[in-house]
Amino acid sequence: MQEVYKDYMVRATAMDGEIRAFAVTSKDTVETARQIHDTYPTATAALGRLLSAGLMMGADMKDDDDLITVKIDCQGPIKGLLATADRNGHVKGYVSNPAVDLPPNDKGKLDVGGALDLGVLSVIKDIGLKEPYIGQTILITGEIAEDITYYYATSEQIPSSVALGVLMNKDNTVRQAGGFMIQLMPGAGDETAEALEKKIGEIDGITSMLDKGMSPEDILTYILGDFGLRINERTDCSYRCDCSRERVLRALLSIGKKDLEEMIEENKDVEMECHFCGRKYIFTPEELKELVKEAEI
Repeated sequence: MQEVYKDYMVRATAMDGEIRAFAVTSKDTVETARQIHDTYPTATAALGRLLSAGLMMGADMKDDDDLITVKIDCQGPIKGLLATADRNGHVKGYVSNPAVDLPPNDKGKLDVGGALDLGVLSVIKDIGLKEPYIGQTILITGEIAEDITYYYATSEQIPSSVALGVLMNKDNTVRQAGGFMIQLMPGAGDETAEALEKKIGEIDGITSMLDKGMSPEDILTYILGDFGLRINERTDCSYRCDCSRERVLRALLSIGKKDLEEMIEENKDVEMECHFCGRKYIFTPEELKELVKEAEI
């Protein structure tokens, strides 16, 4: 039976290519992450926003094997979070402290900014080169959307407007999640920029739009309908972890011969847990011995 996706993302252009845009609905993806990581509401909102951002940023990768990782290291109680995505609508992520639930902020919203506080946003693009590209900026608000907007402006010189949102039910399940990202391409005129800024300023909020039942197409039509919007691509989205026993073995190998030998000397099984999906892998001392031999480290 073919898997049915409710979450999806659209990619579009407007003004004859002067504008490019992405919009995503990611409720099921974020709810899957909430269940895997058992996140409290504020942590769910933070991770959900980052997962939605990762999906849209991943859509700009060129090849199927390319990956983008958006990582936040911060001083707030959440401590840090990370999302990794590809160009085909697959994303995974985790938070360092899932048990974060703060009182609402002064706007009555989940206080993601308070959960993150001061910190650094890193964008890592693995596109098959010897070393990945890494861009970094400080957190501006900790609300994530504004921080990614700032990243694009300073690290990639792409004027952008990013909106991300997660709305929770009273039972702490995810009611709505998603976002949009609209960017001005090189050569875009001042009139286009001014008109777009005015239109974006009229928007109530991304969670309100999603909760009204607006689809990604509806959202982009509302914002860019007067700009010659053209929907170019639709991609199904889902939370997907690609961990395997072989990958975990390689990770074990990276800790070095000395540490591996210490594990072997303890003569106990070693349990490794995947950060992204919680799956546990158990390795016997005999398997670790073989790992040392095969790798010749």
